[in-house]
Amino acid sequence: VQLQASGGGLVQAGGSLRLSCVVSGFTFADYTIGWFRQAPGKEREGLSCMRGSDGHTYYADSVNGRITISSDSAKNTVYLDLNNLQPEDTAVYYCAADTRYHHMVHSILFGASTPDYWGQGTLVTVSS
Repeated sequence: VQLQASGGGLVQAGGSLRLSCVVSGFTFADYTIGWFRQAPGKEREGLSCMRGSDGHTYYADSVNGRITISSDSAKNTVYLDLNNLQPEDTAVYYCAADTRYHHMVHSILFGASTPDYWGQGTLVTVSS
């Protein structure tokens, strides 16, 4: 199981980015893919996830509608669109995979549990 996150970079406040997570080594429909971030000196924060079998999505309340998760199953890719980025969104963004949808949601909500597989992360830096 491998996940490769990309699409990070430097963006000005108010700008947008699209992050990509290419997955391989497993059947996309059998997994839930989630996005997390970790800012310097802060704990990991769960953002959103999508269940591969039916496209069902979950969003953390903290993101306030500024992000959208989507997928292209033909490309084995899950996207995370980040809009109206602010300096406090600066973080390393990670994608993760788990066969258990509710476990992934629990990881996003409470942070106490951890998905089984992780990508390497992509850095998003937002300048003011």
